[in-house]
Amino acid sequence: MTSKSQFKDPPVIQIKGLKKSFGGSHVLRNFDLELHQGENLVVLGKSGSGKSVLIKCLIGLLTPDAGSIKVYGDEVPELSHDALDKLRVKVGFLFQSNALYDSMTVRENLEFPLRRHWIKTTKESVNELVRHALSNVGLVDTIDKMPAELSGGMRKRIALARTLILKPNIILYDEPTTGLDPITSREISNLMLEIQQKYNTSSIIISHDMSCVKITSNRIVMLIDGVCYATGTYAELSQSTDIKVKQFFD
Repeated sequence: MTSKSQFKDPPVIQIKGLKKSFGGSHVLRNFDLELHQGENLVVLGKSGSGKSVLIKCLIGLLTPDAGSIKVYGDEVPELSHDALDKLRVKVGFLFQSNALYDSMTVRENLEFPLRRHWIKTTKESVNELVRHALSNVGLVDTIDKMPAELSGGMRKRIALARTLILKPNIILYDEPTTGLDPITSREISNLMLEIQQKYNTSSIIISHDMSCVKITSNRIVMLIDGVCYATGTYAELSQSTDIKVKQFFD
């Protein structure tokens, strides 16, 4: 299994003892996680295991019942609304549903986060940012199309371009390949890897698509029974004899 001691830098995200319940359902019981600079970390677990709850706590959409969530040393649950907005510029979020605005062109969808976060830009620099983001995902020629004109894989790429336009240091991927055919899923997974290598981004990838996990992960954290049940590389965990771990790799 991967040892924390191999990382000499302080973590960019550090979660300790995270707990979150809904009524009598204890989703996160005492969850720990560390993400380091330039690392792709996959959080692997069954549907309903708490993976999306973890992400929502991380970006301040849910308040944990207990525990610590630090991003670049800042305790997320303690941040003011303005401070949380500033943090979200550094942390890009790729929604499972893509969350593109159907009534907006691709260009307008990509311009939206620049306006939302009051980024000071000129018309020319906005156009350059949009084209550069689309170039990163190989879809410059879609700039004036509507989302309805694009395939599922293209919409996923546009959503990733919109995430990249703010040049985030950290990217959170929520089930990035859900609903895609195997070929397109592999293309998106390889694109995520290219983004990491090109920009040295740190990413948390929520997934149960084992093809995506194998392609993108430097390290895996297994979220089972509300805790960090096991951690290691794909190769290490795939050799585990623990039944709870082994079931994901069979």
